[in-house]
Amino acid sequence: MSDAGPLSLPDAAGGAATPGLFVAFEGGEGVGKSTQVRLLCAWLADAGRPARATFEPGGTPAGAAIRAIVLDRAHTGLSPRAEALLYAADRAQHAHAVLHPALDAGGVVVTDRYIDSSLAYQGAGRTIPLDDVAAISRWATGGLRPHLTVLLDLPPEVGLARARGRAAADRLESESLDFHERVRATFRALAAADPARYLVLDATRGVEALAADVRTRVGALLGVPA
Repeated sequence: MSDAGPLSLPDAAGGAATPGLFVAFEGGEGVGKSTQVRLLCAWLADAGRPARATFEPGGTPAGAAIRAIVLDRAHTGLSPRAEALLYAADRAQHAHAVLHPALDAGGVVVTDRYIDSSLAYQGAGRTIPLDDVAAISRWATGGLRPHLTVLLDLPPEVGLARARGRAAADRLESESLDFHERVRATFRALAAADPARYLVLDATRGVEALAADVRTRVGALLGVPA
């Protein structure tokens, strides 16, 4: 167990220090993000550093309504710009109601998807300029960026097979393989451009091996033995 006090880490945007730790999990469809979020949060609780687990889109009551729009295949005619703005609106409420309060209180927050997903899916996937997508997300969140982003990397055809084997495909899962290849390439490019802030893991590996790598990296940030 650890009795370590709140952290004081600079945010990834180089702004004011936040007393909490913000970890985001990113990746394409079927990479296992939700499983790794659950395992990390369970380990943190056992270590005496309970975390707030959350997700996008839909991590707030208002976000749940937005999630129903953006992932429903009935809305196939949604314009790329409208889609990007809906994700930004979800993220603005998520940051306001969940992320900032928990981090300002010194907590650990672990989210399944964040800004990188919009850059990959709405930017590269929908071919909207990435600078535009980044700008609305920065504005929506007040510039909040994760201290660590864990990228679970998997060939799209493998991840899509996993995802489609669980349930009927949603709007994004139903997109072409070329769409998902662009998404993967963008995730990888974002990580390559800022390697100190990313942990890139081969998601074809076993669940426990991946979880161990995540624990090692997060434990080092918190001062908690992995």
